[in-house]
Amino acid sequence: MSALLRLVGRRLLQLPIMILGITFLVFLVMSFSQVDPAIQALGEGASVEAREAYREANGLNDPLLVRYVAFLGGLLHGDLGTFSARQVPVADEVARALPITLQLTLMGLVIAVVAALVMGILAALYRDRWPDKAIRVVSVASLATPSFWLAVLLIQVVTLSAGWLPASGPLPDPSEDLGGYLARMTLPALALAIPVVGQLTRVVRTSVVEELDKDYVRTAIGAGIPRHVVVGRNVLRNALITPITVLGLRVGYLIGGAVVIEIIFALPGMGTLILNGVTNNEPNLVQGVTLTVALAFVLINIVVDMLYVLVNPRIRTV
Repeated sequence: MSALLRLVGRRLLQLPIMILGITFLVFLVMSFSQVDPAIQALGEGASVEAREAYREANGLNDPLLVRYVAFLGGLLHGDLGTFSARQVPVADEVARALPITLQLTLMGLVIAVVAALVMGILAALYRDRWPDKAIRVVSVASLATPSFWLAVLLIQVVTLSAGWLPASGPLPDPSEDLGGYLARMTLPALALAIPVVGQLTRVVRTSVVEELDKDYVRTAIGAGIPRHVVVGRNVLRNALITPITVLGLRVGYLIGGAVVIEIIFALPGMGTLILNGVTNNEPNLVQGVTLTVALAFVLINIVVDMLYVLVNPRIRTV
């Protein structure tokens, strides 16, 4: 247990360093924006003197590192700045949009994991037979399908042609209308998950096949232990170590893909928010959304690392 705690401690010590790197990179890139915050706040008709006074009062004339330190100080207090002439707090808009993006990412993740586990295990148990061949065709096809193209196809086939599920409109509150909420989120979640299913299925199949070929499996089955018991208790636990690692890498894809999918399905999440920021020349809004998504990606990967440690006891001694 002490080795596990040391490993967790090392991961947590790396977290502030990664967060500092992300915040500085995002701040540095957005500092090259040609949009003048003084004009945004005061309007096009403001005098040169008024603009200069605004820049001086808000530290916009300070050196880059001084402005970055001030930016970090604001972050520590939950201040991501403001945008538009109405000085709307970026943090308020992010707090409204982030849960929707996380919900979509979680739904896509659940669909991808469940489908990949079922298909990958079946393909391994029936390797080189028709179920395995059929699943390999499906996994390759899904792996080669871009999520944005799949989203358009689902809208065309499921919504416009069949009229089964909505692809636009308001997102119901799940506490008041769970059925309507799930119906509204199903197509975006499928478009997000299906490309991930292809890769995870191949990884799960390969890992399970390698584990089934090991001596301890043949010994256990030869000793009279039922095959399904050996597979369920030993094979799957050992075989899922590699898929969990791959899943951690794909979480970033899911978050980034969710941002694009939200725009296609008109969901009021981080994707729509960043599109509004780019369209309306709001660098503070773009900066806040980008920073939040990047930090969410880092934190989720830390959680996946912890799951990897829990599943693989050998890592605990590293």
